[in-house]
Amino acid sequence: MIGAIELWLVANFDLEPAARSPDLAKVAPARLVEIRYGPASSVSPGAVMGAYDKASHTIYLSETWNGRTPEQLSVLVHEMVHHLQASNETRFACPAERERLAYRAQDEWLRLFGLDLEAAFGINAATVLVATVCTH
Repeated sequence: MIGAIELWLVANFDLEPAARSPDLAKVAPARLVEIRYGPASSVSPGAVMGAYDKASHTIYLSETWNGRTPEQLSVLVHEMVHHLQASNETRFACPAERERLAYRAQDEWLRLFGLDLEAAFGINAATVLVATVCTH
């Protein structure tokens, strides 16, 4: 499925293929929060569905992830955007800026199935804007 998602992303967004596929790992929700926000984070487990580690080329997904729904696959789409960005050494003004395309791709994937970020995850346009704006 990773190869098909990568082809879809390359065909539909300004992304280049990666030299290698990412590794996949399923971890506990609390570990996902730690990977995404650090060990001192107060974000509740379950709030993070996936994370990408550039150093290890690993996409981390919740241990409950099974990829059987468009919503679950959209999490993999989101993290694959980060893998392609990292593989091609895309530079950003701030870490939040890299989320813009990932959310857009995830939303467009969901729309293929009659869904969107708000219907699937309660993520509306205002939330995406706040999450993708550089604050420095």
